[in-house]
Amino acid sequence: MEKLEKRLKEIDKKIDRFRIRIKDSKDLKAVEGVFDTFTLKTLYNLANKGYIDALGGVISTGKEANIHHAFGCGQEEQQEREIAIKVYRISTSNFRAMQSYLIGDPRFKNVRHEKRSIVFAWTKKELRNLKKAQSAGVRVPEPFVERDNVLLMEFIGEDEIPAPQLREVSLTPGEARKAFDTTVEYVRKLYHANLVHGDLSEFNILMHGREVVFIDMGQSVTLDHPNAMEFLMRDIHNVTRFFRKKGVGIEEEAVVDAVLGE
Repeated sequence: MEKLEKRLKEIDKKIDRFRIRIKDSKDLKAVEGVFDTFTLKTLYNLANKGYIDALGGVISTGKEANIHHAFGCGQEEQQEREIAIKVYRISTSNFRAMQSYLIGDPRFKNVRHEKRSIVFAWTKKELRNLKKAQSAGVRVPEPFVERDNVLLMEFIGEDEIPAPQLREVSLTPGEARKAFDTTVEYVRKLYHANLVHGDLSEFNILMHGREVVFIDMGQSVTLDHPNAMEFLMRDIHNVTRFFRKKGVGIEEEAVVDAVLGE
């Protein structure tokens, strides 16, 4: 009993450390809303392994997940760095939508059809997709580690300020064309690496300075997924639609040819 009480006190101290950098009551409310006991234990274990030193404010909130700024480093790294912590909600995630991307993906064919297993598989899937994209030469947040419903990755931004979404950035015609060319090249690289983003739009592309960064790759699928080509055509349509509004003269058919061609 004494050992258990001591352990619980240690967990409480670690949880308090996570709250040190929370900036205001709004952030605190968001943290307490997503960090249930299970998630706090997962974060505690990651902190024990040296991945997390302190938790900062909320970067973004969504239906399925919250992303938090933090400081930490990998087990082999000595220098503290800014990182992003993505926490998928087990209780409120859209499991039917998640299943539509998991079913048909041979990497996750044995996942049980219940909430916790689906969220854990989704978290693991995003880490694997980010690694695959990175290996293909696509600029994405560098993934570090996943545990259960928590994913740790590179923070895209500086001094706790996240890089803006593509839709939020003012671009000159020349800058828009350059960003478009990079985006299409990244879609092509993913395709030839046997991967489709699956939800690409101006909301899931960041501009770090003038660097294009693809994010949110939990739904990305391999080409043997039954809906892979449908997802790819949707990605191409979204990208073409956005950049045409920015003055880039291009037709969808030309983008399809550029992506599918060698």
